[in-house]
Amino acid sequence: MLQALQNTILELIATGEPLKPTIDRLCAMVEDMVPDVVCSVLEVDSSGRLHPLSAPSLPAHYSEALEGLAIGPKVGSCGTAAFWGRTVIVTDIANDPLWEDYKALPLPLGLKACWSTPIFSQGVVIGTFGFYFRETRGPNDFENKIVAASTHLTAIALEREARVRERQRLAFTDSMTGLPNRACFNTRFNDMLAQPDQDWGLILVDLDNLKLVNDTFGHGAGDALIGAVASRITPIVGENRLFRLGGDEFAVIAPLDDSRGLGAAARAIGEALEAPCDCAGNLVHPSATMGGALIRPGQSSETIRQNADLALYHAKERAKGSFVTYQDGMGTAISERYRAIREVAAALSEQRIEAFYQPIINMKTGTVFGLEALCRMRNADGSITPAAAFHEATKDARVAAKLTRVMLDKVACDLARWSAMGLEGFHVGVNVSSADFHNGNLRGGLEEACARHGAARDRLVVEVTESVYLDQRDRAISDEIGRLRGDGVKVALDDFGTGFASLTHLMTIPVDAIKIDKTFTRGVTAHGPSRIITEGLIKIARRLGLTIIAEGVETVEQAEHYIQFGCALGQGFLYSKAVPFATATEMVRGRIVDAAQAALRA
Repeated sequence: MLQALQNTILELIATGEPLKPTIDRLCAMVEDMVPDVVCSVLEVDSSGRLHPLSAPSLPAHYSEALEGLAIGPKVGSCGTAAFWGRTVIVTDIANDPLWEDYKALPLPLGLKACWSTPIFSQGVVIGTFGFYFRETRGPNDFENKIVAASTHLTAIALEREARVRERQRLAFTDSMTGLPNRACFNTRFNDMLAQPDQDWGLILVDLDNLKLVNDTFGHGAGDALIGAVASRITPIVGENRLFRLGGDEFAVIAPLDDSRGLGAAARAIGEALEAPCDCAGNLVHPSATMGGALIRPGQSSETIRQNADLALYHAKERAKGSFVTYQDGMGTAISERYRAIREVAAALSEQRIEAFYQPIINMKTGTVFGLEALCRMRNADGSITPAAAFHEATKDARVAAKLTRVMLDKVACDLARWSAMGLEGFHVGVNVSSADFHNGNLRGGLEEACARHGAARDRLVVEVTESVYLDQRDRAISDEIGRLRGDGVKVALDDFGTGFASLTHLMTIPVDAIKIDKTFTRGVTAHGPSRIITEGLIKIARRLGLTIIAEGVETVEQAEHYIQFGCALGQGFLYSKAVPFATATEMVRGRIVDAAQAALRA
C-alpha cells in the first residue's frame, strides 16, 4: 500500500498537478489505509503562521479557525510541532495544556487525540502533517510508517510548489523595483475588467528625465531614480496598484468614479515626485508626464490601453510634466499625425522635399532685403503641398530633424548657386525645431552643408520660434544660439509676441532680429491693443539694436503703418508668396517687387 501511495503522489508531482489536489489525494489515500484517523496538512509561512492546505474530512469552519494562526508553544499539536520543530503527540486533547485554548474545535467532532509531525525543507519548518484519532491513543508502528512516507511526499510537493511560486514571482516582478511588471499588469488588468460593478482608471506615467540622468550621471543614477519614483508613488496609489512596464514607463490601476478622480490621482502622483532625490550621489528632480483613461464596462483591454496611450501622447505634445485625460477625438488627431508622418517620410526618402523662398522686402524702397526658405513637398502628380498641410508631421522629433537637414542642404546649395551668379548681399532664413537643438547636431549639420556646397555661413539666418525654448528649464538653447552667432550665423526670433514672456526672452536669448507675428499685423491698422503693442515692440527692438521684420503683411495699409512705426522690413502676400528657386532668383536679380512700389505710391 505504501508503494502505491508513493507512486501515485510522485506521479502527480512529476506531471505538474497543482499542490492542493495533490495533497488532497494523499490525505484521501491515507484515510483509506487507516480508516479510523483524520488527516490534516498545514503550511507554515515565513512569518510563522498556519495556513490549512488539506483536510478533506474536517468541516470548513475548522480550517477557517486555523487560517493565519501564529505558531507557538501551546497552539495545539500542529502549532506546537511547527514552533518546536519536533513531533508532538497528544493522546488526550481534553486534558492536555497544549490544547487548552483550542480543544473546543476537535472535541465536538469526536476527535480525542492528535499527533503532528513537522515538515522540513532545508532545515526550516514549512508545514505539518497531522493525524487526529477518535480514541485517546498514540500512533502504532504501521501509522508511523505512513506518516514518515507522507511527510516526505508532502515535503517534495511543497518544495516543488515553492519553486513554481518563485518562478512566477520572478516572471511577474520587476527585478529593479520589486514592483509588479508588465506581464503581471496584463494579467491583473484582464482580471479587473471582469469586475463589471466597479469603475476603474488607468494612468500611464512616463518619466521625463531618465535618459538625461543616465547620460549625465550614469545608469546607476538612472536606476536610483527609477527606484525613488517607485517608492514615492506606491504609498499614493496603494500596494499592487503600481506596475513598472519597462524603461521609464509605469502604470497605475485604481478604482475611480470619474475623470475628476483620475485627475486628482495624477496630481497626487505629481506632487509626490516634486521633491529632489539623491540618485547615486547626484541631486535629481524627478518629473513625469501622465496620460489617463477611465475604464468602463464592455471596453476591451486593447481599447483602454490605446486610450491611455493617446492621452499620454497628447500630454507629451502639450508640455512635459502635464497630465491629460483621454477624450473622444484624440484618436482622429493621432491618426492624422501618423498619416502626415508617413507622407513626409516617403517624400524624404524619394527626395521630394523642396525649398521655396518668400522675399523679405524693404517696404520703403521695394527692394529685396532677404529670403526665408520654406519647406514644400512635391507630390507624385507634380503638385506642391505647403508645409502647413503636413505641420503635424513636424511635431515628430525625428521627422523635424530630417527636414531641417534636407532644408539646410538645399539652402546651402542655392546660396552657392546665387553666389556663382554674382547675386550677393542678402541673407536666407531657415526654420529650425526644438529637435534640432536636442540632438546636438544643428551646428555640425549647418557647417557640413555649407562646406559641401561652398556656401558662406554668414549669409544664413537661423529662425527660432519661441516654442523651441519655452519648455526648456536650463540655458541649453540660449547657449547653443550664442555658439551659432559665434560661428557668424544670424539668428532671428520668429513669430515674436505669441509666446509667454516674449519681452523677457529678449534679455535672455541672444538674437539679431525679431519677426513680429502676423496676428499683430492683422490688427495694426485698427485703434486697439494690437496696434499699441506692435508700436511698443518696435520701439523696444530698435533701442536694443535688433532688426525688425513684420510678418503677414497683406495690405498696403498694413505696410504704411509699419513704416510709420519705424519698421521698414516686411514679409507677406502683399509682396509675394513662397516661390521656387528660379522665380526667387528673378526677384533677387531685379531687387524690386512691384507691390512694394504700389504701397509707396498709394
